[in-house]
Amino acid sequence: MNDRTDDRDKVEHSRPAQPDPRARMVHELEGHLGILDTFTGAALGVLAVASGIYTYLGVQSLLDGDGAMQAFAAIAYSVAVSTGIFVFWSYLMRLFPAMRSARSRAGLLAAMGLGSLAIVAMSSWLNAAALAGGAAVEQHLAETVQDYQAALERANENALAAQGLQRDVARVQQSFADLSEQEASGGLSGLAGRGAVFRVLRQKSEELSALEQQIAAQSPLVDAAFTEGNAILSRMRALTVEPGPVETRAVEFSEEAVQLAGLIARLRQLSVAPLVERAAQDLTASVVLPELDGGSETSRLAQGTTIASVLDVLAQRATTLESAAAQVIALPAPAEITYTPLSPADAVIRYAGNFVPSWAGAIAIDLLPAVMVLILAVTQGAIRSGREAVPIEDRMTVSELRAALAAARDVDEALAEGRVSATREGAPDV
Repeated sequence: MNDRTDDRDKVEHSRPAQPDPRARMVHELEGHLGILDTFTGAALGVLAVASGIYTYLGVQSLLDGDGAMQAFAAIAYSVAVSTGIFVFWSYLMRLFPAMRSARSRAGLLAAMGLGSLAIVAMSSWLNAAALAGGAAVEQHLAETVQDYQAALERANENALAAQGLQRDVARVQQSFADLSEQEASGGLSGLAGRGAVFRVLRQKSEELSALEQQIAAQSPLVDAAFTEGNAILSRMRALTVEPGPVETRAVEFSEEAVQLAGLIARLRQLSVAPLVERAAQDLTASVVLPELDGGSETSRLAQGTTIASVLDVLAQRATTLESAAAQVIALPAPAEITYTPLSPADAVIRYAGNFVPSWAGAIAIDLLPAVMVLILAVTQGAIRSGREAVPIEDRMTVSELRAALAAARDVDEALAEGRVSATREGAPDV
């Protein structure tokens, strides 16, 4: 017994005065983990509940109808999401730090990645819809207004370009009116009066004058349609920013969009370019040649020659007018805009690039525990490395040392009792 006590004294005297720093680090880390474990579960529960609340708000925007069933369905889904998030991260916080082999850690990392994707799919996008769904719908309304404005301006520009053909028609009409006046004084065929050549020229001048009047009559209609369209656009812009539930404003916006689409279609129909093109094609095809009324063969021959020249000029003017009308018709047509209502969840996905902070917050609230899992894994790895590098006598705490000394004393007492018993059994009887 004295030998064993001496050995313990030698061991105690051989220990360094200061404990190994690695042992101190292990003890500190274990103490910190013990403190953190007291509220980690509660913190994880708070994150899961917060995610479930925003998920509930996002689900409500997707479900049709109103009433108790809708609320029950949204609550059931959000509770399932909260439970799944809490259980999933609780598993990983307990199991991942305990893994020691690279293969097991890789397997759990793959499971963490798959689970994170599932959480984003079932929760994060709904959280983003709750955070920025209303703003995303307003963004959709604003971009739709811009599309409608571009279509309205394009339709108006095409209609105004078609109205510009009135000048071309007036120029051609004036040229035939001037030729008819020259013929009346005998400047073309040499026969003064209102003969056959005069009637041909007057016929085409009157046709072009009627076309010019028809084009001029369209101008007020085009201006009125464009003014009305701008008024509708103004109301639509107001609906995108005014206060109130975005769902109600979206319904009013849809009604205005239908009216504006019809007005843009009306503006396209008010374009006179196709009318001018057809009139130019008919300009030479619909010539009614009058009977030559010259008093002599020479006069009738002069009239026929002049009419042939007039027809050549008419063909040239018709080609020019048709080309001008074709250029207007070839202008880009206004885009076909159809307003499609979007739910907040759909809108926040379509315009995700405009709401990056909201998406980041929605995803972070679900995947933040992944950082905690990695922190625990690094800490547990540091603890294991510290324990393996520190001798056992430096790893022992005071309580462990007391327990070891108590065990040693128990062993010594047991050995002493054994020796006494052996001595008594070996003593001779007197």
